[in-house]
Amino acid sequence: MVSGATRGIGRGIALELAKQGANISFSYVSSSKEAATLESELAALGVKAKAFQVDIKNFDTVKNWVEETKALFGGLDLVVNNAGIIKDKALAMMDIKEWHDVINTNLDGTFNLCRAAIITFLKQKSGNIINITSVSGMVGLPRQTNYSASKAGIIGLTKALAKEVAAYGIRVNAVAPGFIETDMLKDLSDDFKAKILEHVPLARMGKVEEVAKAVKFLATDESKYITGQTIVVDGGMSIA
Repeated sequence: MVSGATRGIGRGIALELAKQGANISFSYVSSSKEAATLESELAALGVKAKAFQVDIKNFDTVKNWVEETKALFGGLDLVVNNAGIIKDKALAMMDIKEWHDVINTNLDGTFNLCRAAIITFLKQKSGNIINITSVSGMVGLPRQTNYSASKAGIIGLTKALAKEVAAYGIRVNAVAPGFIETDMLKDLSDDFKAKILEHVPLARMGKVEEVAKAVKFLATDESKYITGQTIVVDGGMSIA
């Protein structure tokens, strides 16, 4: 299961996992056309794929998505919490709705899918959860108090849940992208992008595929002795 998969990092993750032979159940919010296109692309890779329109903020809706996925595919092995939004603004100008919209989508949404899937994982004594956080949640970025708070919360959730469920053979990890070439960054000016790159030792934006391959690593037995960790894919930004 991959939440928020119709574009950007989520889309890249869904395609990368399908290339490894995984059947994919993915969620989207409103773009049924993009969802249908991705569904077809995944099926062309020889796997089963199904798009679900899901409000990640609504636990009952998320729970139904989990149950329908299990019924369709016969089980559940991996959950990738990718769905997220940004509403950047200086805290002094940020209204309560802008705060809650980001927290409810990014952090509550991650809780909802983890909570909806965890009973299945506990019963079968196996499972894998990968949460997409951000370098913003590690170092904090100005004008992103809501986003940074939500992503830092995901890191804490990842560590705590990993300790809770390790004895049941369940792994929980996170991936923290830095500035990645996605639709979220396409409207930034060249001057602003240049200023960003001053803080990235590798001096370039990351690619969606580079994040997806980190997720693939955590999804496979290549990482079976890793849990509670955050893999940072940021070109060195967080250490600069």
